[in-house]
Amino acid sequence: MHRVVVLALGRVYPFELGIPTRIFGAADDRYEVITCSADGGPVATTADFAVHVRHGPEALAGADTVIIPPFAISGPATPVTPITPDGGLAPATAQALARIAPGTRIVSICTGAFVLAAAGWLDGRPVTTHWRQTDRLRRLFPRVKVDPDVLFVDDGDILTSAGAASGVDLCLHLVRKDHGSEVANQVARKCVVPPWRDGGQAQYIDRPVPAPSSGGPARAREWALMRLHLPVTLAELAAEAQMSGRTFARRFRAETGLSPGRWLIQQRVERARRLLESTDLPVDRIASEVGFGTAASLRQHLNAAIGVSPATYRRTFRPPLAG
Repeated sequence: MHRVVVLALGRVYPFELGIPTRIFGAADDRYEVITCSADGGPVATTADFAVHVRHGPEALAGADTVIIPPFAISGPATPVTPITPDGGLAPATAQALARIAPGTRIVSICTGAFVLAAAGWLDGRPVTTHWRQTDRLRRLFPRVKVDPDVLFVDDGDILTSAGAASGVDLCLHLVRKDHGSEVANQVARKCVVPPWRDGGQAQYIDRPVPAPSSGGPARAREWALMRLHLPVTLAELAAEAQMSGRTFARRFRAETGLSPGRWLIQQRVERARRLLESTDLPVDRIASEVGFGTAASLRQHLNAAIGVSPATYRRTFRPPLAG
């Protein structure tokens, strides 16, 4: 029987802590799931309770797969924080990880990736974490290749997932990888979850439009946002900013990190997402409202940006009307 050991660290999120037991436990005795703590004691959670686990870090030595659930990474450091503010491992965490045998499959859910990165296990590897923490992960661990758009990354012996429910996606992926799609689908049915979700976490990222400022490219961006339903050219943007085309393009990229054309596409996609979430407008009408012209063009751009079609996105974020 494949032994999965879940390492519960300080300020763990209770929901994600329970995901491995729930998913692997539904696989008809193909897995043994054990939960342990770094020091053998109770574990503080982000809720108003602590959890008592039966096993200490010695359980890690016999694991086939080790899973590190997420923990609260924001806020001041405390004695139970698994990593230090500068990205180092807390002593108890380091001592626990040292018990893991070479060749063990390592899995993190959400901010659990910070522990793997602090241990040096993610250097040069593709990884993901919750989209709100990707910039922090890059900043603390510049050698890690962070992908903020996917639900999970399978890099062979190390796998990482995005936030919360993406831990379900990753655990189902592991069941599928170990035992095939039929078993994974059976597990998904037992747990009443989809066996596979389309797209990635890009569809869940909220990218609010920044507040406009006065003058230059910012003024042109504000002007363009009022005209997303119309064709907007570089020459028009530059004229609105009262700049030459070359100067405008250079200043625009310096302020936004994007070319004017890519920025316009991004804003049109964001506007389309809001309309798909908040209205019942047909897809072709939304395409016209945001300046893509046709439903086919909107489908192409939305799929390129977040990996799903307009219909799939609407089903995800707008419940069907009653009756």
